[in-house]
Amino acid sequence: MSNNITLEQVEQQVTQLPLHEQLKLMAHISERLSVLTLLETAEERQRREHVAQVESFLKMCDEMAAESVGEVDSAEEIRQIREERMARL
Repeated sequence: MSNNITLEQVEQQVTQLPLHEQLKLMAHISERLSVLTLLETAEERQRREHVAQVESFLKMCDEMAAESVGEVDSAEEIRQIREERMARL
């Protein structure tokens, strides 16, 4: 046996309530939905801020890559640094 009820069943039950009770129910539902909306808004704002930070980082990476001229040979640079240090010792 299912415990689920349909919207139509709820509507039928609500119409049996006195008007002031219907208003209380409406206020209660409205309050719950407002809280949920505020939570979703905060999550959406946080998501947008994260996306903006990632986009800024990627733009910075693109700018740095554009400034790099020529090919870089990391192994060769490391060898040169080691040779310079050895020469100083």
